Amino acid sequence: MIGSRQEMLGRITAALDGAERAPAPGRRHGAVTSSPDVAALFVERVEDYRAVVERVAPAGVAAAVADALAGTGQVVVPPGLPRDWLAADGVDVVTDDGGLAADDLDRIDAVVTAAAVGVATTGTIVLDHGPDQGRRALSLVPDLHVCVVHESQLVGDVPESITRLRDAVVGGRPLTWISGPSATSDIELERVEGVHGPRRLHVLLVSDGDSTPRARA
Repeated sequence: MIGSRQEMLGRITAALDGAERAPAPGRRHGAVTSSPDVAALFVERVEDYRAVVERVAPAGVAAAVADALAGTGQVVVPPGLPRDWLAADGVDVVTDDGGLAADDLDRIDAVVTAAAVGVATTGTIVLDHGPDQGRRALSLVPDLHVCVVHESQLVGDVPESITRLRDAVVGGRPLTWISGPSATSDIELERVEGVHGPRRLHVLLVSDGDSTPRARA
């Protein structure tokens, strides 16, 4: 086996002898991809996961959160979530101080969090569990997860996201990668949602300016 491998590598080396080396890609990890359609691509990929995704203006976040929570009872939020996002009437909001047990969270209908990064090519949302995202259990137990992502948090692909998340990793915070609602397949390959996490994911993608009208994507 080793001899075959060495022979193969020898042939490749011989074939490349004298060949011009291609320039390295000009990617800048950590920078937003220059594509003008990063936000549109992110929306398309999130929808592929059967999640609900809306594009909203900054001034429309509270109304969009209220609409997303319509019909829910108790909602849990992390302590650092912007309070002006929570304008829903008739919703019982519980702020997690770390003392809620899994059984307590299981009796709560929904959670609202911010996000750290959104990856356009995979439609993945990453939480680094800063103060506006809370501990991991919050985004894993309640049935509905309403997640607010800003366009400025979008990157093109996974390598770019890794650079954005470096400080959280160095700081010892966990990362949660969310690609749609929790889903698995049973023995007959029937899709079953909500087994290992939220059954529903509602993403609000907030524009960077004030001029984008609120409209369902």
